[in-house]
Amino acid sequence: MSNTASNHLFKLIKSLNKSEKRYFSLYASRHTLGEKNNYAILFEAIDKQTEYDETAILKQFKNEAFVNKFSITKARLYDVVLNSLTAFHSTSSIDAQLKRDLHCAEILYKKTLYEQCGKMLSSTKKVATRFERHSSLLEISLWEKKLMETENYSGKKDDDILQMLVADDLISEKIKNFNEYWNIKSRFFTILNKQGKVRNNEELLHFKKIIDNTLLKGEHKALSTETRYLFFHIYSAYYFGIGDYKKSYENLVKNVQLIEEYPDIFKEEPNIYFSVLTNEIYVGSQLKKYKEVYASLKKLRLALVQFENGKNEDLEVKLFSSATSIELSIYMQTGEFEKGLELAPKIEEKLAKYPGKFTKLREAYFYFNMSAMFFGAEKYSQALKWINKLLNSPNFEESENIYCFAQIMSLIIHIELKHDDFVPTAFKSVFRYLSSRNKVYKFETVMLDFIGKILKTTKREEQNKYYKELKNALVELKDDSFERAAFEYFDFISWAESKVQRVSFRVIVEESAGMK
Repeated sequence: MSNTASNHLFKLIKSLNKSEKRYFSLYASRHTLGEKNNYAILFEAIDKQTEYDETAILKQFKNEAFVNKFSITKARLYDVVLNSLTAFHSTSSIDAQLKRDLHCAEILYKKTLYEQCGKMLSSTKKVATRFERHSSLLEISLWEKKLMETENYSGKKDDDILQMLVADDLISEKIKNFNEYWNIKSRFFTILNKQGKVRNNEELLHFKKIIDNTLLKGEHKALSTETRYLFFHIYSAYYFGIGDYKKSYENLVKNVQLIEEYPDIFKEEPNIYFSVLTNEIYVGSQLKKYKEVYASLKKLRLALVQFENGKNEDLEVKLFSSATSIELSIYMQTGEFEKGLELAPKIEEKLAKYPGKFTKLREAYFYFNMSAMFFGAEKYSQALKWINKLLNSPNFEESENIYCFAQIMSLIIHIELKHDDFVPTAFKSVFRYLSSRNKVYKFETVMLDFIGKILKTTKREEQNKYYKELKNALVELKDDSFERAAFEYFDFISWAESKVQRVSFRVIVEESAGMK
C-alpha cells in the first residue's frame, strides 16, 4: 500500500518506454561507476511496483547501506534517470538539437577554438531560422557578439553592428508578439471551456472585449508562422463561440492550409494539426459540407497512421480524443448509432487506462455523446448510465453548458423509460439547479415547460399536442444564435418530431441527414 513519501521518482521511471529503460541501464553502467549496482537494483525494484510503496522498498533493501540516506539516494537516482533521458533524446527534436549544438558551440568557445565555434553557430543559426526558433536565435546572437569581442571586431563595420541590433529587435518583437497572442488565446479559452458558447448578451460582450484587441485587427499583425496560427485559432474559436459557423470554418480552413504549407514548423507538435483538422471536420459537418468533411477525414486517418509509431502517452490521449469525438459527432448526425456504440468499450478502456489525462470537458463530451448513442439505439438504461456518469462525476459542473444540457437529457431518458414516479422529483431538482445557476435560458425554459405539461397528463391527444408545440418552439429557437448550442449536443427537434409522427428517433435523424 502506498504511503505519503514522494513518488516523483516512481512516476518518472514509470513514464519511460522500453528503449529509454534499456538506454538507462547502459548509461548507468558507464556513468555511475561504483554506485551503478545500487542504482540499477533500485531502479528495477521501483519499476516492478504498480503503485509506489516506499515502506516495501526499504524493507526489501534493509541490509543495503544506501537506505540509511534514502532520500539522497532517490534524488541521485532521479538525476541519473534525467541525465540518461537527456542523452537519449539529445537529437530527438529540433529544440533538443539546437540546445546540443549551442552547448557544443560554448565548449568550442571555451577551448578558444573560435573559428570552429563560428562555424557551429552559423549552421545552428540556419536550423533555428528555418524552424522559427526565436529564443534560440537570440542565444546564437549572444555568442556571435562574444566572438566579435574576442576577435576585436576584426573585419566588422559600423553598419554590421547596427544590422545586428535590427535583427535582434525583430526577433525580440516576434517573441513578444507570440506571447501577446498566446495570452489573448488563453484568456479566451479559459472562458470558453468553462461556460461554453455564448448564451446571452453579457457573455457576448465579454467575448468581444477580448477579441477587440488591436492585435486581432488584421493577420499582418501576426509576425511569425506560429503567431499566424494563433490568429486563426482565436478567430475560429471566437466565431464558434458566438455561433457563426461559416466564419469559424473559414478560419479553421486557413489554419489547416497554414500548417500544411509549413510542415517544418508544426511537425513536432502533431496534436496541433489533429486538433485543427478535427475542429474543421466538426464545424464542416454542422454546415453539412459533407464532401469537404470526408476529404478531411481521409487526411485525418492518413495522419493518424503516420504518427501511430513512436507516439507518447500524451499524444495518444489527444489523438484518441480528437478522432473519437469527431466520429461520434458524425454518427450522431447521420443516425449511425450502432457504429457509435462500437466505440463505447474503447472509450471506457482509454478513460480507465489514463485517469486524469483527459480534460474534464473532453471526458464530459464522451459521456454525453455515448448517452446520446444509446438513446438513439433505444437502449435507454445504458443511455441513463452514461449520462449519470457525467452528472455524478466531480468537477464536471465547471463545464457549465454541457452539465446543464445533461440535466435536460437525463429527464428525457427517464420519460422514455416511463419512470413516472421518479420524473416529478427529478424535474424539481433540475429546475432548482438551473435557477440557482441562472442558467434557465430560452431553451431550458421551453424544455422544462414542456416536461411540466407532460407530467400532468396521460392522454395521448394532449401529449401529442405538447410534442407539436415543443417541436415548433425548438425550430424557432434554433435560429437564435444564443440558443443554437443546445442542438449540437443532441437533436432535440428530431426527438420531438419522432414523437409527433410516432416513429423512431433514428428514422427522423436519418431523414434529416439525407440518409434515406
